Amino acid sequence: MTVAVDDELWSALGDPTRRRMLDLLLADGEGTATSLSEHLPVTRQAVAKHLGVLDRAGLVRVTPAGREMRYRVDEAQFARAVAQLAAVGNAWDARLRRIKRLAEAIQRAQDNDTTQE
Repeated sequence: MTVAVDDELWSALGDPTRRRMLDLLLADGEGTATSLSEHLPVTRQAVAKHLGVLDRAGLVRVTPAGREMRYRVDEAQFARAVAQLAAVGNAWDARLRRIKRLAEAIQRAQDNDTTQE
């Protein structure tokens, strides 16, 4: 595959809880581990760990706010992830089109062999 993908980025996005957290942050603009945990079936501590993974992947930016940390989606990194996903999808679409053409050619060859017998 010629598409360059960032393994850390995709590892971070591979978890459904983290994807839900990104959805919440995108909808609300920002959030804390406490506010996010109110919408998720995991503890605040688990949310904090997930936020750490998202932060290391560059998908969120953190800003201290008193005793809490506020998280916001990093739009540039998120756009990069979307672009990578689109590129991977396009690459797979091209592969599937080639496979379909090969399968159709094989089918035509088999049909020709059957009619010549």
